[in-house]
Amino acid sequence: MTEPIFLQGICKDYLWGGNRLREEFGKESDADKIAESWELACHKDGSSILTSGSDAGLNLREYLDKNGTAFLGTNCADCTTVPVLIKLIDAKQDLSIQVHPDDDYAMRVEGEAGKTEMWYIVDAAPHAALYYGLKQEVTKAEFEQRIHDQTLTEILNRVEVKPGELYFIPSGTLHAIGAGILLAEIQQNSNTTYRVYDYGRRGADGKLRPLHIAKALDVTNLRPIAPTVQYPAEAVAGGTVRKLEACKYFASDVVTVHGTVAFTVGTESFHHLLFLSGEATLQTESGSYPVKKGSSVLLPAGLGAYTVTGESVQYVVTRVDEKLS
Repeated sequence: MTEPIFLQGICKDYLWGGNRLREEFGKESDADKIAESWELACHKDGSSILTSGSDAGLNLREYLDKNGTAFLGTNCADCTTVPVLIKLIDAKQDLSIQVHPDDDYAMRVEGEAGKTEMWYIVDAAPHAALYYGLKQEVTKAEFEQRIHDQTLTEILNRVEVKPGELYFIPSGTLHAIGAGILLAEIQQNSNTTYRVYDYGRRGADGKLRPLHIAKALDVTNLRPIAPTVQYPAEAVAGGTVRKLEACKYFASDVVTVHGTVAFTVGTESFHHLLFLSGEATLQTESGSYPVKKGSSVLLPAGLGAYTVTGESVQYVVTRVDEKLS
């Protein structure tokens, strides 16, 4: 019988992080701060740990090597790893301005997939903002000059954010999360980032953190991008479902529960549930499981029907709706 797979995230203590993931989401780390928790991860730089079932204690890479990829679904039949990486991010300070390459460039230069991603704003301080593409089209020469002159922010699209908003960031888009934002990030399974501007900050070694200007010049989209569509929530029995974004790499919805909601995991794709608020009960054919804010659950492809029961519970569900090659 197929069972849910409960996961423990891998915590990262980057210098810009805070402690909300520890204090509010129950994440555990020996580090002084937790900037990110990689909730669904099967990457050389971090792999989530199974906390349930007979394979508890294995990381997701070890589980995949032992059991194969069938649990990912037929849309991922050609994948050699989990194609999606899902994080919680707590930005106590501004993140660097950065850009990610597309698949062709990343595979050729870095040996891994590119990075298209999206951000679901879980919480934000008043007037907290992020950078999201360019305000105007620029030439590569101007882009490079502004990096060196440290005037890049003058041409970036700065957006004040509110909880519940979604920002879709295709590869090649300049972006940065601002201080005071806590978000869920759904992305391709890649950790390739080209840092363009970092406010002159120094790392733990006292040295300026490296920039990747030449590569950024190769991959950055120098035209503004269209605003992300903010879809309305639609009522379902026991709650609401709101589409976040569906692209060729992943598809995500945010589900709000006021009672019992029911869904089905087909054979095409796994479902990953990341709980952002409340306490609930997850029911599948294999049994009942308590879940709460911070829970990360992988429902294998073919699991079948499941329900979530609770009050004022919110979670993000992610799957792969298109066949990946």
